Amino acid sequence: MKNCEYQQIDPRALGTSNTRTPTTLPCGRKNSQRLRRKWEVFPGNNRFYCDGRIMLASQCGVLPVTIGLIFITSGLFFTFDCPFLVDHLTVFIPVIGGVLFVFVVVTLLQTSFTDPGILPRALPDEAVDIERQIDNSGSSTYRPPPRTKEILINDQVVKLKYCFTCKMFRPPRTSHCSLCDNCVERFDHHCPWVGNCVGKRNYRFFYAFIVSLSFLTSFIFGCVITHLTLRSQIVNGIIQAIQQSPASVVEVVICFFSIWSILGLSGFHTYLVASNLTTNEDIKGSWSSKRGEESGNPYTHNSIFTNCCVVLCGPLPPSLIDRRGFLPPDDAPQAVTSDTELPPFIAKNDTNMEENCQEFANSCTA
Repeated sequence: MKNCEYQQIDPRALGTSNTRTPTTLPCGRKNSQRLRRKWEVFPGNNRFYCDGRIMLASQCGVLPVTIGLIFITSGLFFTFDCPFLVDHLTVFIPVIGGVLFVFVVVTLLQTSFTDPGILPRALPDEAVDIERQIDNSGSSTYRPPPRTKEILINDQVVKLKYCFTCKMFRPPRTSHCSLCDNCVERFDHHCPWVGNCVGKRNYRFFYAFIVSLSFLTSFIFGCVITHLTLRSQIVNGIIQAIQQSPASVVEVVICFFSIWSILGLSGFHTYLVASNLTTNEDIKGSWSSKRGEESGNPYTHNSIFTNCCVVLCGPLPPSLIDRRGFLPPDDAPQAVTSDTELPPFIAKNDTNMEENCQEFANSCTA
């Protein structure tokens, strides 16, 4: 006789989602486990630290480079340039630089460690119900063509796409990030420099970060050039000035090659904020003539000031994933992944139930 102690009937296979069959454990031991938090079983590609208080994307290797460049450039500036500028110009130079540096670091950490607006995946029962509503026939391994729903937003038709990974229709402006494996509300883009997706909940921090970084880079670049110019006048030569302050050359090189991309990125996102657009929508041309037909942006308020207030100054929505919440001790719901097989979309009847039970009984007595 085969050992069937560890076999368990899948409630969904029998068509009863509420009935639970307990798993038999050897030696009569009870299944006693500690309460786990939801971040421990989170299905997306994210890393969690400090008991779920801090979350990052799994691919965040460029974030230390960003932090390192900011700290190295600012450290060299405060160490080698500020003392000379304080003596020959004003004491407010290190004060202004310090305020900009602190603001840049704070907004960077907020962008990196904040939930960007991840939507929780559908539970198995919810996914089955949605699948039955949109497709009453088929198999668990067959994926039909992309399915959509159409809704009206400001008298304009907007299509909602079905996400096969999260098993739900994505809300407006939501997209699935292939790197983080999550659906993110008002998805803008995945930024490797901050190690996180940029979405509804952290876009304001990201915008403040790139704008303040533009000011800090421009400020350091201008101060270093001023420092070298004044020193060259004292020592009668730029070569002697560079020899006396070689760290200033390193700062000039870093700032020169980074300032153009940072200023361009700040200007581009300023345009997006003023238009109430996202990078994803602008690249795809969702509301322009890039797709062959002209359609207006249904989310704009037709006012630059109103759009800026809505995007940057509106109330911060709460996180929907509740990553520090506790899982139920006995019946912990599991989110559906893209590899989860759902039962066939056919009506279950008593005959099918009897056949399933008979097959299970035969396997145990074989």
